[in-house]
Amino acid sequence: MGFNSIVMPSLGDFNCLKLFIFFHSSVTISNNRYLYNNQQQKKVSLNQQPIETVLSLCSKGNQLAQLEVYNRYQKAMYNISLRIVKDTAEAEDVMQESFMTAFSKLDSFKGTSTFGAWLKRIVVNNSITQYKKSKRYVPLPEHGLEDEIDETEGLDAEAYQSLQTTTLLTSMEALNESYRQILTLHYIEGYDYEEICDILQIGYGNCRTLISRAKESLRKKLALAS
Repeated sequence: MGFNSIVMPSLGDFNCLKLFIFFHSSVTISNNRYLYNNQQQKKVSLNQQPIETVLSLCSKGNQLAQLEVYNRYQKAMYNISLRIVKDTAEAEDVMQESFMTAFSKLDSFKGTSTFGAWLKRIVVNNSITQYKKSKRYVPLPEHGLEDEIDETEGLDAEAYQSLQTTTLLTSMEALNESYRQILTLHYIEGYDYEEICDILQIGYGNCRTLISRAKESLRKKLALAS
């Protein structure tokens, strides 16, 4: 079975030329994604293996294992990127490049977090980088933000969780892009202040102030929507 016979049902219209080349440069694939051991001719069903086993094969350069990891995580990683870059084509590119980055740097994955969390961090960082390159990105000034911290107002986590998803997301879409981005990282992706500081490369005080301002802005949007 050659390159033209490869079936990836979950990819839709994604432009996957780079990934096809990456995954399939030296392997032959059966319809059930079986790995054939050249020495023992033993079938191993990759989609039934735990992620640790599949990653071990990935670290040895096995493209079938890499394809299995891609199939398991590509939808979630695409959605994460899309929430940040707000462009389907850019999200597809970021998602694909992130997988290629992950496979090339598997030796840096130490297992202190889940593989999904590790991969998600790569996707988020790449998405932020891509978004900052776009004309849609308008950074907020950081100077003096530390003097304006006020966490007594705005939307707290409990109130956030009680809101209907559609109402919340609609109101978030109407926010300043920097506010929307930082609330997406904090509320939706679940990063804490220290992690957001690392991702956005901003100081802790600035991060707290931006989140406080963003929550207050969101609260006002939600009040208008109610």
